[in-house]
Amino acid sequence: MAQRTTADETLPRDELAEYFRELAAEFERGDENVTVPVGNKNVSLTPPETLNMSVEVVERSSMLRGERETVDIELSWKP
Repeated sequence: MAQRTTADETLPRDELAEYFRELAAEFERGDENVTVPVGNKNVSLTPPETLNMSVEVVERSSMLRGERETVDIELSWKP
């Protein structure tokens, strides 16, 4: 059974950078568990030493909706 925890937030660039720094620190600690903050909840995960990473960047230009850019970063593994 899959359990999904999601949160959508709007953050200033400096707070977003801090979120990524804290997440990176979790992975760098080398502990068995990594805590990922998701909204007002913390999710504990058990990643191995090697992870799969996928980065996708989409740049869209639309006459009606204007320009939009997105970056999706996905990490995956089998615990």
